[in-house]
Amino acid sequence: MRMMSFFLTTPQFRAHIKSVTRRLGWWNLKPGDTIMGVVKCQGLGKGGKVEKLGPIRITDVRREQLKEITVEECVKEGFPDLDPIQFITLFMETHKGASAYTYINRIEFEYIEECYGKSDSVSD
Repeated sequence: MRMMSFFLTTPQFRAHIKSVTRRLGWWNLKPGDTIMGVVKCQGLGKGGKVEKLGPIRITDVRREQLKEITVEECVKEGFPDLDPIQFITLFMETHKGASAYTYINRIEFEYIEECYGKSDSVSD
C-alpha cells in the first residue's frame, strides 16, 4: 500500500477532522484508491521508522488553483481557524515555489473506520 505523509497535519488526521489534502503531486490517484496515512515516510534518518496513522480511501481528486480554496475547504483541511488567505500563506511557506496560482491536486478522502480501534492505533 502506498504511503502519504501527514507530517504537517498529524493532529488533524489523528482526530479525524481532516478530510481533504492539497498536494503538488499524487496526480495518478483516483477515487477508490487506498492509501496508508503516515506521519513521515521520507528523510527519516538512519534507523528511523515509519509511524502509521491509518488507512484512508480516496473519494475525489481534482486539479485546481490554490487560490480557489474556500472557508469550508479550510475546515476540511483541518484548519477551521484559518481563512483562505492564511491557508494559502501557510501552504506557500511549506511548499517552496508555490503561489496562489499554482495548480494543486485537491484530494478528498474518508477514513477506513473498520481499521481503527478505540485507541486509534494501527498495528504493523
